[in-house]
Amino acid sequence: MADPSSYRPKPGQIPDSPGVYKFRDEHRRVIYVGKAKSLRQRLANYFQDLSGLHPRTRTMVTTAASVEWTVVSTEVEALQLEYSWIKEFDPRFNVKYRDDKSYPYLAVTLNEEFPRVQVMRGAKKKGVRYFGPYGHAWAIRETVDLMLRVFPVRTCSAGVFKNAARTGRPCLLGYIGKCSAPCVGRVTPEEHRELADDFCDFMAGRTGTYIRRLEKDMMAAAEEMEYERAARLRDDVEALKRAMEKSAVVLADATDADLIAVAEDELEAAVQIFHVRGGRVRGQRGWVTDKVENVDTAGLVEHALQQLYGEETGDSVPKEVLVPALPEDPEAVSAWLAGRRGSQVSLRIPQRGDKKDLMATVQRNAQQALGLHKTKRASDLTTRSRALEEIAEALGLDTAPLRIECFDISHLQGDDVVASMVVFEDGLARKGEYRRFQIKGFEGQDDVRSMHEVISRRFRRYLQEKERTGEWEEGPAPTGATATPTGAAPAADGPAPTGPMPAGPGQDPAAEPREDDGRPKRFAYPPQLLVVDGGQPQVAAAKRALDELGIDDIAVCGLAKRLEEVWLPDDDDPVVLPRSSEGLYLLQRVRDEAHRFAITYQRAKRAKRIRSSPLDAVAGLGETRKQALIKHFGSVKKLKQATIDEICEVPGIGRRTAESVAVALAAAAPATPAVNTATGEIIEEDDGGSTT
Repeated sequence: MADPSSYRPKPGQIPDSPGVYKFRDEHRRVIYVGKAKSLRQRLANYFQDLSGLHPRTRTMVTTAASVEWTVVSTEVEALQLEYSWIKEFDPRFNVKYRDDKSYPYLAVTLNEEFPRVQVMRGAKKKGVRYFGPYGHAWAIRETVDLMLRVFPVRTCSAGVFKNAARTGRPCLLGYIGKCSAPCVGRVTPEEHRELADDFCDFMAGRTGTYIRRLEKDMMAAAEEMEYERAARLRDDVEALKRAMEKSAVVLADATDADLIAVAEDELEAAVQIFHVRGGRVRGQRGWVTDKVENVDTAGLVEHALQQLYGEETGDSVPKEVLVPALPEDPEAVSAWLAGRRGSQVSLRIPQRGDKKDLMATVQRNAQQALGLHKTKRASDLTTRSRALEEIAEALGLDTAPLRIECFDISHLQGDDVVASMVVFEDGLARKGEYRRFQIKGFEGQDDVRSMHEVISRRFRRYLQEKERTGEWEEGPAPTGATATPTGAAPAADGPAPTGPMPAGPGQDPAAEPREDDGRPKRFAYPPQLLVVDGGQPQVAAAKRALDELGIDDIAVCGLAKRLEEVWLPDDDDPVVLPRSSEGLYLLQRVRDEAHRFAITYQRAKRAKRIRSSPLDAVAGLGETRKQALIKHFGSVKKLKQATIDEICEVPGIGRRTAESVAVALAAAAPATPAVNTATGEIIEEDDGGSTT
């Protein structure tokens, strides 16, 4: 590990001007490339106290052994030089999007005497017109098959073309009218190139004019009683319309834009791009990248723009680029894009209308791509096994933790404090064993105390199950083992709303064993590893709860979200797993699932509290009769003023129920009146809800 002070430039040596810099390691390999408006200010940030640097930045500067820079005249030149150096040196600490060369394009080889329409992958070639990329090659072939009826352009390979020219016989497409057969001289090179140009114009979005022209020719042929030609033109129009239907109109006609969205977490980021040409989505692509440098959304967007347009020119760069966040220097990036296009390019964040709605769709695709990427990693048995082994090695466990339980606390400014417990077995989620808790031991916000309460309640239940099934070892029971925990009733520690539910009357016994079969029920299986969402304080609280119950065979750790550090009990320093570690990825997934489950429960609990009504306290009064009462009287306030006899007039409400309603409304505390701050007037409640 190198000391950054050993290669720090001398004061005043770094120029205060735009430029690009390279960090090299001891073997002179370039490990990081960056750009800056002011090289002096930017490089000074790397040579501060190591404790103040982001962990990824700290790793980079301690791996480097030297730094050098190149001064440029403008920020646009710096952007271009940075892209060139990243492509040339492939630095290990720069964000690198995984190559998208596997994406197929619809290509027209305009650089040949007889242009050919085909599916192409890989690096783009000069003189070839590209459309896409497409998600699948078969989608291109379907589109081409529809359009060859109208634009019979050559699609055969060079060998087939030469053989047909030698024998004087065209291929099958030439006989069925889906190729103009330039190989045998049915059309001249000029006529065939005109067909190829029309094909490109149609694919580029200029569809309306061409279809209107065909329809006009069709009507003219019908008037002249050339019915066969009119029928052929009619079929051509239908074929083009079917080809257009494969890409729906999403923006105003003639809109050319690329929409870029980013979904990210602490370790990875997914980028999705929609290519809109002529108002239609003509292509889609995406990447997933490891976040090897300290980069925010704006930085990811800038890297994506470099990846997309670094080697593009002309119309391949659209007039408009829509992004979720602007780069650090949007003017320089816009100027760079304009230079590659040859005309003005608008780089902005959509604020309203169809473009904002479409951006939301692209964002959902990015989220799904990131989730799919994680799912593919999680579903691989070898990868899961390696992850569990890495966790065991990093935490010093004797065996791989086949069952992992993770706990998280969620609240909204101290209200509706809840907790979640998620279970992963063999690296996969067991949603049927998820549990949720209400914090009942105290009021207010205290994550550490809440964590202690939840862990205590969960493992008291575990000890109770062991005692019930006769699994106790000989010796005195641990302190608190047989105590009934406050609030540990199934209503508070209920099962997850998703996945298999515990068995009850009429349910499948395989979902949860019955009490009379002697097998353990919920909370009966202990984990090999207990994970808490948090750092040292939460880990200490969890360990203290286990110690108080006499449980010493369960490993405990915490995962702090900010820096993804793993904390162990009684350790002052965290365990830092490598960024590419499958073990860290699994711990992060477990922690994120616990957070999702907790916040879902907290939001549902808060929504239910907001929708609460004094009528909820009436035993046996269902939702249907509540709505009938509110509909009959108009509001809870008017219902409070009604007599028992008036309440009995509501269909379905008997006298005993009416008396219960009157008692419940009389006992309900009056809500605090709302006040108009401008006039001081008290605003009386007059709706069917209750003030919360």
